[in-house]
Amino acid sequence: MTIRSLRLRLLMAASLAILLALTAAGFGLVLLFERHVERRIGAELDIYIAQIASRARFDDAGVARIEGGLADPRFGKVYSGLYWQVVSEKTGQYLRSRSLWDTRLALPEDKPQAGVIEMHDIAGPRGASLLTHERRLAFDTPAGEQILRIAVAIDRADILALRSAFAFDVLRALALLAGVLIAAGWIQVTVGLSPLQAVRRGVAAIRDGKSARLQVEVPSEIAPLIEEVNSLLDDQDKAMQRARDRAADLAHGFKTPLTALLADAKRLRDKGHRDIAGDIARTASLMRAHIDRELTRSRIRNIKASALIEVAPIVQGLIATLKRIPQGERASFAVDIEDGLAVRIERDDLNDVLGNLLENAMRHARTQVRVRAAREGALIRFCVEDDGPGIAAEKRKLVTGRGQRFDSAGLGAGLGLAIVADVLDHYGQTLELGRSKLGGLKASFALAN
Repeated sequence: MTIRSLRLRLLMAASLAILLALTAAGFGLVLLFERHVERRIGAELDIYIAQIASRARFDDAGVARIEGGLADPRFGKVYSGLYWQVVSEKTGQYLRSRSLWDTRLALPEDKPQAGVIEMHDIAGPRGASLLTHERRLAFDTPAGEQILRIAVAIDRADILALRSAFAFDVLRALALLAGVLIAAGWIQVTVGLSPLQAVRRGVAAIRDGKSARLQVEVPSEIAPLIEEVNSLLDDQDKAMQRARDRAADLAHGFKTPLTALLADAKRLRDKGHRDIAGDIARTASLMRAHIDRELTRSRIRNIKASALIEVAPIVQGLIATLKRIPQGERASFAVDIEDGLAVRIERDDLNDVLGNLLENAMRHARTQVRVRAAREGALIRFCVEDDGPGIAAEKRKLVTGRGQRFDSAGLGAGLGLAIVADVLDHYGQTLELGRSKLGGLKASFALAN
């Protein structure tokens, strides 16, 4: 399974590296401790050898004995784990500590160099593994020179017990250290990835129309990415501008033929061909409406920053324009918008949304059109209502249904509501249709302020 989180990947990699390093450190510390303990115990064994050698005495026949006991009481306890043994190479005499009882240390057959301490690992009583130090020393006796092999051994179980206790202490300390280092790694990863959060917020600001380009302070490693994104946005703006220019040229190219077609329809109507003239006029009007809708779509697809636009002047200007046409003269417009209320949207987009809704309400109203705008949390809620026939509830669901075409719904709303829906969708909002208290259609939507 692929881990998609970069933060989790980095943390897992850091944690794995920390655990591997601390594991290696733990084994190394235990090994060093064991070697230190062996050296320390080996030094004690060498001291015991020196003590035994200093207590060696010989009679006239050259028989050796060890006068006095050694300080460590373990030498006097049977199978205690600490043993000494003395062997005369000349007479074959064996001397040993009480702890050996009736056993002997199985020293190697080879003879070490005189005066040099040799170390062995040998089997001891009850199958124990013994760390043994051995030294050959020459003594002048009444019976001539004698060489004694003095050996002192200790059970490795004692060393293993010390190592196990140390390893347990090290494990607890390293576990605590691992937790601290992993927490530090998490902080490091979070701090290291924080510039990406700034980039994300910058991209969100561009998407929401609050900024035109990425303008964030980032480390030098991420700066080339910011430059590439801004360059891509520049290219996109240029491409969109060219597309809008081509769409505008296409619209202007159609405008003259459509005007001529409407003029021909008027002449046919004057000659008495009213049915044919009406069909031509409706077709030309529908074509003009489609062109207007596609021009709006081509404009709103361009992602760019949106400034705060004051609502009241836009509404007053649209109403003043609508009152100049015959249908607007018979309608009464009621406006309820507080001064200073502003939304974050392109001015042309706000004109398209409110203009189409007001025009649609004016065409269907009997006498009254009402437009309101008020704060609703972090948004501004708009309502445009009329006292016309309205739209039945089942047909409103068809109109507002996802994927439906407003112009093909057969509701007499034309393409105006379709254009409104396209613009609002660009800003992440939807058009809501309902029944007005005036009796007609209530169209509402919200925009960020």
